[in-house]
Amino acid sequence: MLTHCPSCQKSLQLTKEQITRLELALAQLAPGKLLTIKCPLCREPILLDKTGEAPHQNSPVQPPPPPKLDWLEMGLFQNADKVEDVPTALVLHTDNEQRKRIDEAMESVGYQVIMVDSVADAMDGMRLVNFSCIVFQADLEGPLEQSTFHNYMRDLPMATRRNMFYILIGDQFHTLYNLEALAHSANLTIHTNDLRHLDIILRTSIPAYEELFGLMLEERAAYGKR
Repeated sequence: MLTHCPSCQKSLQLTKEQITRLELALAQLAPGKLLTIKCPLCREPILLDKTGEAPHQNSPVQPPPPPKLDWLEMGLFQNADKVEDVPTALVLHTDNEQRKRIDEAMESVGYQVIMVDSVADAMDGMRLVNFSCIVFQADLEGPLEQSTFHNYMRDLPMATRRNMFYILIGDQFHTLYNLEALAHSANLTIHTNDLRHLDIILRTSIPAYEELFGLMLEERAAYGKR
C-alpha cells in the first residue's frame, strides 16, 4: 500500500476507516484499471493500481540548465597562456564593433584571423584554406535553420568538419551551453553580450575540445587521415 504522496512526498497518514474503504475499492478494481484518489495534504490526484501502489510513470526528460558564468566577471583565466598550435580562423560577422572584439580575442589566443563580410566569400575561402576555427554571426541570413552558410557547415563531410571548431554567436544563445551547441551542430555557442569575455571563453572551451578529441585527431593524422 502506498504510504507517501508522489507529488508532495509527505506521509499520507490515513485513518483505519479510510484504509478499509481504500482496500475495498482496490479489491473491486478491474485488472489493468487505476483508482484515483486525492492527497489529503496537497490535494493532487494519486493514481493507484490494484496492489495499492502508484504505477511507474516516465517523467519527461529535462535538459540541464545553461552553465553559470559568474567566473567570467571574476576574470579567471585572464592571464592563461595562448592556445598552442591553432592556425587560421575564419570570421563571418558584419557588426564592426563586434568584429573588432572577435578579432582581438581570437588573436590573443593565437589565431590568425581572416574576416569576411559575405557567405559567398566565406565558402570560397573554405575551399582554399583548411580553417581550424569558424565564427559565424547566427542571424546574418535570418533564421539560423534557413541559413545557407550554417547548412553548408552542417553538410560538410565529417572528415573535414571534425577538424573545425565551429562557433555560433547570437542573442538567442546561452554562452558555453554545450547541449545547445550540440543541438545546432556547433562546438560553441556565445551570447552577444558575452563577447567582451571571448578571450577567456576561448581559453576554456578550446583546451576542453582538444582534450576530448585531440588524441583521436592526432592518431588519424599519423595514419594520413583527416
